[in-house]
Amino acid sequence: MMNESVSTIMSDKLISVGPEDSLLKTKRMMKAHQIHAIPVVDEDNNILGLITPTDMLRLDRLHKDYENIKASEVMTTKLATLTPDAKIGTAAELFLEHLFHSIPIVEEDTKKLLGIVTSHDVMLYSFKKEYGHQIL
Repeated sequence: MMNESVSTIMSDKLISVGPEDSLLKTKRMMKAHQIHAIPVVDEDNNILGLITPTDMLRLDRLHKDYENIKASEVMTTKLATLTPDAKIGTAAELFLEHLFHSIPIVEEDTKKLLGIVTSHDVMLYSFKKEYGHQIL
């Protein structure tokens, strides 16, 4: 059931920030686009890190300070990534094993960001495979 490629469920219309962007800008973008993880990329769209609400909580700084904090100071840099041909089951296993909710999808031999898969994407995929339609 989960042998399809993650490319079939990944989001490829990405919202991202640069390493020099402020945490305030990052937070506003996350809120405006209703996303829970935002990739930090360089000028060539190579992934440098990921920022989540958990990263902001760990920072333990006042909201008024967010304008003076760079994305690069907050982002998580040790990331699990997958390539577009990785299986959905592999993404599900990573989510279950490491308890995170977003996996960047990158080109095979580079860090070029192509998309992102979330735990919600995997749940929705599984639900549609099982039921094919809403049940409520």
